[in-house]
Amino acid sequence: MTVSFDASEQLLDQVNQALAANTPLRIQGSDSKAFLGRTVEGQVLDTRAHRGIVGYDPTELVVTVRAGTPLTELEAALDEAGQMLPCEPPRFGEGATVGGMIAAGLSGPRRPWSGSVRDFVLGTRIITGHGKHLRFGGEVMKNVAGYDLSRLMAGSFGCLGVLTEVSLKVLPKPRRCSGLRVEMTLDQALLKLAEWGQQPIPISAACHDGQALHLRLEGGEGSVNAARERIGGEDLDAAYWDALREQRLAFFEDPRPLWRLSLPINTPALALEGEQLVDWAGAQRWLKSTEDAERIRAIVGEVDGHAICYSAGATTSPFQPLGAPLLRYHQQLKAQLDPQGIFNPGRMYSEV
Repeated sequence: MTVSFDASEQLLDQVNQALAANTPLRIQGSDSKAFLGRTVEGQVLDTRAHRGIVGYDPTELVVTVRAGTPLTELEAALDEAGQMLPCEPPRFGEGATVGGMIAAGLSGPRRPWSGSVRDFVLGTRIITGHGKHLRFGGEVMKNVAGYDLSRLMAGSFGCLGVLTEVSLKVLPKPRRCSGLRVEMTLDQALLKLAEWGQQPIPISAACHDGQALHLRLEGGEGSVNAARERIGGEDLDAAYWDALREQRLAFFEDPRPLWRLSLPINTPALALEGEQLVDWAGAQRWLKSTEDAERIRAIVGEVDGHAICYSAGATTSPFQPLGAPLLRYHQQLKAQLDPQGIFNPGRMYSEV
């Protein structure tokens, strides 16, 4: 059973009161991703009362939903219609909300083959730092006029405004899904993935755990069966991908700080202390290490990558520090959309 309630007026009132008193706001849903970024001091603005699916047309592949809606509730409604969120966003908690999904901008194992959260945002409603409740974008993929503020909200961690509603593109679930585990080294896996990437093989997830390459094949019955025969290996339980997405694999139980390394897809193995789990066919690598943050970022930076620390308190700069030109753009954008700086101040960068 789904619950629907429009609490936008209450949220707008709280924002306007905060603006009048110059009070910082800590925007949150279930707080399932509070470990990411710096701690925010401020009055809590809880979006969870503002929930429900506003509109859903499976034939148009578009759903419009309020920000406080539980992600599990949205996924259940899509599943009933044989559809899904293509970006496969992690929840990191059963209470995770749609607004938190957009604000964090995190995508799961399917991301290199389907796209990121940002790619599927069509339109939003946002309470701005000027105390206005505005609509941006729409419910169609074509969105080329002016500043695309809707997609700018993805990955902004609530620093630019209060997201109240979002329209998303969804896709049909694949007809067939099959998993394989193939014993090979990481170097062999990276070479194979580069080779398969040039061929019509229906891969939708690829992860190497240090001993073997794990693959997910999705598509039509014939193409999946043909790929299985060609690649070989052992059957892999479908639950593996959910465990990877939600960081429930044994790898993540290691007590050392967790780092997410984002790299060019064909980057060879990096000489970093600790254990690595290679996801997204090599483009995303999870690192468990006590290595110094500056050294990790220096090595990752040499290959044009960046590193984010997922362990709260492990470093004073959880997000990759920005260069001067990019930091200036962030500061200007923050000043335009949140001139009093009340929305999640300092969550991403202390200078913004």
